[in-house]
Amino acid sequence: MSKRYIFAGASSAMAIATAEKIRNNGHQTIGISRSEIAGAYDSNHIVENYNQGSFPTLEGKFNGLVYFPGTINLKPFGRLTTKDFQQDFDIHVMGAISFIQTYLPLLEKDGKSSIVLISSVAATTGMPFHASVSIVKSALEGLTRSLSAELAPHIRINAVAPSLVNTPMGSKFINTPEKTEAIQKRNPMQKIGSTEHIASAISFLMSDDAEWITGQTIAVDGGMGKIKI
Repeated sequence: MSKRYIFAGASSAMAIATAEKIRNNGHQTIGISRSEIAGAYDSNHIVENYNQGSFPTLEGKFNGLVYFPGTINLKPFGRLTTKDFQQDFDIHVMGAISFIQTYLPLLEKDGKSSIVLISSVAATTGMPFHASVSIVKSALEGLTRSLSAELAPHIRINAVAPSLVNTPMGSKFINTPEKTEAIQKRNPMQKIGSTEHIASAISFLMSDDAEWITGQTIAVDGGMGKIKI
């Protein structure tokens, strides 16, 4: 049976890869973003400025939500301003909260509907310059666990936690052969993640194959968070 999903941050590379996978599986995705994007969403793409948490009104029933908006704000702790912390928190956490609160009433309460949030390896692994990232992603993982208990057994909620993925947002960290090689050497699998890796995990968590999985953070990081080599 065809399902309907809502993606926020639909113009991100991860969102586009996931939408294409979802569509190839016979399902429909409504994409919401602040910028135009063609292809993955056909006519089901809404361009709207939702900086203040004001998401567009949609009609009908849906089977899942995915919140993609994010930042990679890596600075020494002493150079991070209060504004930096607040902006990251507003985008990652308050944005996700507003997104879920807006569309939760539209989700089918059938035990198979699913919400997916995007965390990071930095939520559980200490790394220099990741203070702000770690704070907001840890908050999202906490939200995942709390809401999974509150929404069970009717709606599942999980998170996916990547390490660095080859996307436009992450490109500045791998824009030279030297940077790429250094990142690869630090990863146990000796490679940089792709949007396809993340899309596969999200697609699985939203599918009926994952109907007994909730409250979990799935690491898709080449072992970065658990393995030292």
